[in-house]
Amino acid sequence: MATSKTHVERVLTSLASGSAAARSRLAASWQRSFQTHGLDPAGAPACGRVGGEDLRDRRAANDRFLRIAAPRLDGLFGLVGHSGCSVLLTDAEGIVLEHRCSDGDADVFQAWGLWPGADWSEAAEGTNGIGTCLIEKRQVTIHRDEHFLARNIGMSCMDAPIYGPDGTLMAALDVSSARSDQTEGFNRLIGAMVQQTAQQIESDTFRAAFAGHRIVVAEGDGSSLLAVDRDDLVVGASRAARKSFGLGASGAIAPVPATDILGRDGEVRGFERGERAAVRRALARSGGNVSEAARALGIGRATLYRRMQRLGLAQNGGDLSQN
Repeated sequence: MATSKTHVERVLTSLASGSAAARSRLAASWQRSFQTHGLDPAGAPACGRVGGEDLRDRRAANDRFLRIAAPRLDGLFGLVGHSGCSVLLTDAEGIVLEHRCSDGDADVFQAWGLWPGADWSEAAEGTNGIGTCLIEKRQVTIHRDEHFLARNIGMSCMDAPIYGPDGTLMAALDVSSARSDQTEGFNRLIGAMVQQTAQQIESDTFRAAFAGHRIVVAEGDGSSLLAVDRDDLVVGASRAARKSFGLGASGAIAPVPATDILGRDGEVRGFERGERAAVRRALARSGGNVSEAARALGIGRATLYRRMQRLGLAQNGGDLSQN
């Protein structure tokens, strides 16, 4: 591992280069740390920490989110905690709100500043997993001497952003390790688990925000979610769904028919589509018993048969054209 002196020299060489920032995201972050935030790679400031009242207010403002995330944090810590890693969850400003670490490692992580209330924004600590993840709004791994400040080069940090139900950035999920034998290959494995857990927290938060709505998984990985109301209007979309369907990066979305987004049967329109859906639901609930389905719909058996014929529906609710 690089010494503090050689690390500072490397950072200063990068800062002096006119093209390094254009070629490397890491060098660009170092440039921000120096030019925008006014940090010195050799500086050793105490890790910034918000006061008790401020931390309580931040936790209270994120109370529902923290309760939703807690089981996922526990699950992630169960996977990585035995290897000497801590799990942290911050707010959108990089203030640590939640942490998980083993009792035996608590003193080490507290000394490193990996503790509730600590400020790990890029403005406070320069290039680091949490702060750089939030600034660049992407999954990042900052391994040892990729940190800006020499005081942080003993750590490896794997992070992923978490977006709220309205598409705004609301948190960073972090796994940090101060083990000297932590390899980059192991970091990649942990990074994948962090990304997966962040997506799970994001999905759980979205589902909770739209409780009572039908949630449609629009695409393969489970993170592209649409919230559909009783009138089949899409009224909410996860970050991934917003990107996939061009619904705007953040904020409320204008209600749009689900069929306009997901596609529709070209032969069925308007009220006919609604009637067809109602008949199919009634047949499904009755197990194909037409008399029972008719009673549920409040119409006569003969009337239901006529409507089924007009809608092209078989007794099992399927299309007659496919039988």
